[in-house]
Amino acid sequence: MSRSDDWRVIAAAIAQEPELVVTGHVIPDGDCIGSMVALYLGLAVLGKEVVAVIEDKLPETYRYLKGFNSIRRPEMVERWPATVIYLDCSDPERVGVKTLSCLKNCETVINIDHHPSNTFFGNLNRVEPGKASTAELVLELLDEMQVPIDQSIASAIYTGIIMDTGCFQYSNTRPETLRAAARMLDQGAQLDTIRNNLFESRPVVEVKLLQQALNTLSFASDGRIAWMVLTYEDIARLEAQDYHFEGLINYARFIEGVEVGLLFREIEPGVIKVGFRSKEKVDVNSIAARFGGGGHLRAAGARLEGDIADACHRVIEAVKEVVTDCRDVRGS
Repeated sequence: MSRSDDWRVIAAAIAQEPELVVTGHVIPDGDCIGSMVALYLGLAVLGKEVVAVIEDKLPETYRYLKGFNSIRRPEMVERWPATVIYLDCSDPERVGVKTLSCLKNCETVINIDHHPSNTFFGNLNRVEPGKASTAELVLELLDEMQVPIDQSIASAIYTGIIMDTGCFQYSNTRPETLRAAARMLDQGAQLDTIRNNLFESRPVVEVKLLQQALNTLSFASDGRIAWMVLTYEDIARLEAQDYHFEGLINYARFIEGVEVGLLFREIEPGVIKVGFRSKEKVDVNSIAARFGGGGHLRAAGARLEGDIADACHRVIEAVKEVVTDCRDVRGS
C-alpha cells in the first residue's frame, strides 16, 4: 500500500504557491462541501488566491456556509492555477469530465481523502481510511499551517463531520472524531443553524422521492437485504437533482433485521447508480468493487449499465452470497 505524505511536506508545498485550485467530487455531499469551504476559507486567511470548483450544481441545503457562493462550476473559471488540491476523491475521475480536463495541465496534484479505495494519484497524498471524514483531515492541515479556526471554518468542518458520521451514529465515529467536533463547537460552530438547514428544512421533492422509493421497498435473504428502486421516469417526473438523494438509502438500512440496504436509481436511461449500506457484518466496499465501484466498509457505490431490473438482480444476487456467509448477522 502507498504511504501518505507528512502534513509538514504538504503544508510546505502549499506555502510556496500563491494560487491554488481546490476541488471535490461530483454529486457533492456534506463532507465534500464542508471540507472545500473550510480549506477555501483557511487558505484565504493565508493570503492565497483560491479557485474552488465543483462540476455539479451544489445543494442549496449548504448555503448557510460562508464561502459556499465562492464555489464555481468549471466553465466559470477563466484561468487555472498550476497546483490543485483534490478533496474527498478516491481517484481523479471523481471530479467529473469537464473539471478533470481543465486540470490536466496542473503541475502539482495534492490528494487529501479518507476512502480506502483511494489510488494515491497525487504528487503528494494524505489518505487516511481510519478518519471518519475528509473534514477532519482538512482540520489537521489547517492546524499544520497555523490557520486560526474561526466560526465559519468551524461550522464547515463540523458539517463535514456530522454528515459523514450520520450525526455520530455510524461505526466510523471514533473518539478523535468526537474530540474534533467538540473543538469545532468550542470555536463557535453554529449548531442551531446547521441543524435547521440540514435536518429541519428538507425540500418537498426529497419527501416525494422518499414516498416513491418506499413504494418499491423489497426484501431478500429473510429480511437481511432491503432495497428501493427509482427509475429515470420517476426522477424526471419529480424534477429531482442528484443532491436530493443524499441520505435516502438509509431508510432501507434503518429497518430492523436488515444488514444491507440498497438504492437503485436510473440516472439516465440504461445507466443505474447503486448505493450500498451495511450495519455490522458486511463489507459493501468489496461488493461494490465487483461492479467497478468502491467506497467505505459500510458505505459504497457503483455504476452499472443496462436494464434496471437486470442490474437489480445481479447486485442482489452478489449481496446474497455475502450475507449468507454472515450467519450471525441477526444474533443467531
